[in-house]
Amino acid sequence: MALDLLITHVHLATMVDGYGEIPDGAVGVKDGRIAWLGKQADAPRGARGARVEHDGGGCWLTPGLIDCHTHIVHAGNRSGEFEARLNGATYEDIARAGGGIMSTVRATRDASEDELLRQSLPRVASLLAEGVTTIEIKSGYGLSTEAEAKMLRVARRVGEELPVRVATTFLGAHALPPEFAGRADDYIDEICERMLPALAAQGLADAVDAFCERIGFSHAQTERVFNAAKKLGLPVKLHAEQLSDQDGAALVARFGGLSADHLEHLTQGGIDAMATAGTVAVLLPGAYYFLRDTTPPPVAALRAAGVKMAVATDCNPGTSPMTSILLAMNMACTLWRLTPQEALAGCTINAAHALGLQDEIGTLEVGKYADFALWQIGRPAELSYGIGFNPCSAVLRGGELNRRKLLDSDQHAIV
Repeated sequence: MALDLLITHVHLATMVDGYGEIPDGAVGVKDGRIAWLGKQADAPRGARGARVEHDGGGCWLTPGLIDCHTHIVHAGNRSGEFEARLNGATYEDIARAGGGIMSTVRATRDASEDELLRQSLPRVASLLAEGVTTIEIKSGYGLSTEAEAKMLRVARRVGEELPVRVATTFLGAHALPPEFAGRADDYIDEICERMLPALAAQGLADAVDAFCERIGFSHAQTERVFNAAKKLGLPVKLHAEQLSDQDGAALVARFGGLSADHLEHLTQGGIDAMATAGTVAVLLPGAYYFLRDTTPPPVAALRAAGVKMAVATDCNPGTSPMTSILLAMNMACTLWRLTPQEALAGCTINAAHALGLQDEIGTLEVGKYADFALWQIGRPAELSYGIGFNPCSAVLRGGELNRRKLLDSDQHAIV
């Protein structure tokens, strides 16, 4: 077997059937994909003749981690609002002063494409340093055809600048832009008839999302967006049941949606619909923590129904300014009682399902992309256990070895 790369002296967590542990293992790579893996002692004849051989030094090797829900491309931040709230300002006070999501919309609209990229790259690099090899990036801070296209172009450029796979999501139905104040149905017309077709024609969107909530868009408006996405052959996902039960999970499940995300107010009917459709529950503990929420998602009921649970950072400037996937895993365990194995599955195999990429990434299996993370740990549970400690020693994307990512003075990644 002629291999491009052979990694030896590693313990494998394949994430097939639990951790899928293979102690004293090795993995071979050919043309960017896994060609063989198993016990090192069982390596096929000729494997030692690989073009490159890397000694893993007894580390654990997992699939590259996947952050399947982010708003990481945006301009500016909302730290001033964070301080104002802690000094007693109300949400209404901040909104009247021009704050809230519209402040991010203004900053993102005003930023050039290059400036937007410059601000976004350090956030992405922080995730890559923790073993992330795939990231979903949503639009939703442009709220016009050109501004949304700008965000999605920048998301594509992130995948060109850094060694990371990027899945893009159009989130035009995120909030009502000021030019459509009081005309939500007209804005949905704009999304369905002009914005979405234009972005799809440019190949900028891999999926379509919406915010179905009392302060977002109604069940009926969301359904219109989903129908438009379906006509264009784009899969859907949904911000669902974060603040109230709007029956959004059942709606996205009815469309065969990839995921329903947040889910703090999810009811049994939504759970049953997701289980039937195979829609993934994406849990976002960063927003729960940052908003000091007290209603956890129904993890035990999701588990009992066999719904796949993913875990993501929800990196965004307003409610989850988090760029640590390891912290998201820890929070999912400590706040919501996921097991460490469930948390790791939530950032590997189940996150891959949430992006529709389960045939390509998310587990260590022959034929899948050679996206790996190497960890200096004694057991996989340590990835959810530590707080503020990063045991990632190396990352491989498509079989290419990348040491810990740093940023130069121009805020561009160097490997």
